[in-house]
Amino acid sequence: MSAKILRLSDYRIDDGADDEIDLVTAVDVAIRDLREILLCWGTEIARQHAEECELMLRRAFSRFVADRLGPQ
Repeated sequence: MSAKILRLSDYRIDDGADDEIDLVTAVDVAIRDLREILLCWGTEIARQHAEECELMLRRAFSRFVADRLGPQ
């Protein structure tokens, strides 16, 4: 049996950079992340990667909404 080694960090952005990522880029990265997650579905790595992906999307969406609403 052979195993393919996945580099799940290929599309990861440093945690500090997540605050600066725009929504379109976040969606693009999430699509790639989801492809990788499906390859190792049911593993701890997939669960962790899904959590990171969700956090990135949530931060990008929050920033997008805040930018649209402006100062209140």
